Amino acid sequence: MIPSLYTIHTDGGSRGNPGPAASGYVIEGGSLQPIHHGQYLGVETNNVAEYTAAILGLQRLKAVLGAQKASEAHVRVMSDSELLVRQVNGEYKVKDATLKMLYMDLHNARQDFAGVTFTHIRREQNQAADRMVNEALDAQRTVDTARG
Repeated sequence: MIPSLYTIHTDGGSRGNPGPAASGYVIEGGSLQPIHHGQYLGVETNNVAEYTAAILGLQRLKAVLGAQKASEAHVRVMSDSELLVRQVNGEYKVKDATLKMLYMDLHNARQDFAGVTFTHIRREQNQAADRMVNEALDAQRTVDTARG
């Protein structure tokens, strides 16, 4: 059996740093209808928003698939946050106390899947996730366009 492959595009942003912040993700793959989600976070830093997007995306995928299917799934997380990707891939150390906690949450969320890779992409390759961040920021609430 070929394992299912899913892609999660993640993004986070704040207007001011810290300032009003939101996280966004887009999940695609397998037989899923695409899930577009943006979550308003209140006042946070950009880096907190980036980490939160990755955590929420992995948690949502696990919830949608169920624990058994998630444990067999391979996930590609695509992010335009060079800091996040390099920290998660072990190229940079995590020094900030808040990010250390989020790093551990992200590490734990990864354990629910057969494999999770993190790849840095250019901002223009991440427009759908960025759009979800901006929709949540503009509305100052969670926006979710999942179909199912």
